[in-house]
Amino acid sequence: MMQSRPSPTCSVVPEGGTSLSRCCGFNRQGLKSGKNSQFTGQTAMAKIRTCVIGCGPIGNLHARIYKDDELAELVGVCDIIEERARAAGERFGVPWFLSAPEMLAALKPDVVSICTGGYEYSSDHYEPTMQAFEAGCHVLCEKPILNEIGKAEEMVRTAREKRLCFGVDFNHRFTPAAYLAKRWLDEGRIGDLLFCNFALWIGKPGSFESPYFHIKALNPHSVDMMRHFCGDIAKVQCFAMKAPGRNIWSTASFNVQFANGAVGHLTSSYDLARGHPMERCEVAGVKGRFVIEDMWREVTLYPADDLVKQVYTNPIFGGYRSFDDTFRERIHCFLKQISEGASPEDIDGSGADGLAAQKVIAAAIESLETGRVVEVPS
Repeated sequence: MMQSRPSPTCSVVPEGGTSLSRCCGFNRQGLKSGKNSQFTGQTAMAKIRTCVIGCGPIGNLHARIYKDDELAELVGVCDIIEERARAAGERFGVPWFLSAPEMLAALKPDVVSICTGGYEYSSDHYEPTMQAFEAGCHVLCEKPILNEIGKAEEMVRTAREKRLCFGVDFNHRFTPAAYLAKRWLDEGRIGDLLFCNFALWIGKPGSFESPYFHIKALNPHSVDMMRHFCGDIAKVQCFAMKAPGRNIWSTASFNVQFANGAVGHLTSSYDLARGHPMERCEVAGVKGRFVIEDMWREVTLYPADDLVKQVYTNPIFGGYRSFDDTFRERIHCFLKQISEGASPEDIDGSGADGLAAQKVIAAAIESLETGRVVEVPS
């Protein structure tokens, strides 16, 4: 029932014949044993036993990616809705469960994806995440990690105390364009940071259960990307509007100051059609700036002392084909870090990163409510 399948790998994106991926390299030759890995001593092709909790569209995507990734063996799925759990189990040929603790006890997975929903997209993340940690599993949690800051802190603290790897699905940073931009930054080609301008918008009509739904559900990605390139955010000021016919703050603007002194701005919206370019990230320093267009489509480096710019454009052959590729790369990188014995502190897109993003968002909401500039708790 659980046969090994070849993986349709994420697209190789070369620059001068080398991969832009920092953690994966797109060279999927099987599992490596790291000196601290729980898999040390197993054969090179040992599989990481994986389960998915939450069988909605994103949970099914996680399950399909685990099924296709040669580092993983999907061994079970779980949902509190029987129809969804059964359908996913039959689709992927694995046992299905209605109880997460039951599944964890029966299957003893190494890695669990938390793809549950709940109030404001995330309230159902806490309980299964804690259950997975209690069972000794590494966890990859969908974003937002949790909008209740106290419980999110408990999740991060528990993973740290148990020395378990805890990742959040910040898939926007797992693209060739983002990898290359980060490399330019790390090589000092941007210089001392000056500012970051970020924009993210999608069309999401309808009514929602919370006036802050858009701010909380969309901006973990935005804030994480700003932090990924520019570091911790110290202060935030937020303005927002309710577009005609909306019951939520559907378009918002954040002004931020980073801990290193740089400044930034974020515009986010649920009011633009998906046909528009949906994401733009500009980071500037004293030596130059880069601009990422639409996550993986293109990144351009503008050196301050040279009129010749550098451009990477996603290729037709060997490039990213769809948004799903960002999930494939993010999940594969988490599996690869686990397989190579990465310490919990080294996880790319960690639970701590997820918590930091939610603290910025909570401060932005406080600013919106009070009209003040709000300091972000460290």
